[in-house]
Amino acid sequence: MYQAETNSIRIEVTPQYVEGRSDPSRSRFFWAYRVVIENAREDTVQLVSRYWQITDSLGKVEEVRGAGVIGEQPVLGPGDRFEYTSGCPLPTPSGFMRGSYTFVDETGDRFEAVIPAFSLDLPGMQHVIN
Repeated sequence: MYQAETNSIRIEVTPQYVEGRSDPSRSRFFWAYRVVIENAREDTVQLVSRYWQITDSLGKVEEVRGAGVIGEQPVLGPGDRFEYTSGCPLPTPSGFMRGSYTFVDETGDRFEAVIPAFSLDLPGMQHVIN
């Protein structure tokens, strides 16, 4: 599990290799990751967009930007949590992801919350964050 807190937004990520969706003979390795977002602020916020940087073990970087997460732009009141699961294919048996979420508070101000960098490694491999 990987954790970060920015502007009283807590983000926890737990990645897991998905053998059933992977095919190493074709250089396809798939991970699922569960994200928990908690609002530890005293005001309500809305997650409006995401940014991911995905790096494979050869150093190839892919960037992903989009509205919300899994088709939603969740509103989080004080103490609320939002959880979702998504996935990521890689052409290599290891890599890492990191990123940020953009939130809007009740006054309309935007701010970024850091998604902690997390390792995508086959089971039994040493976890490395580059």
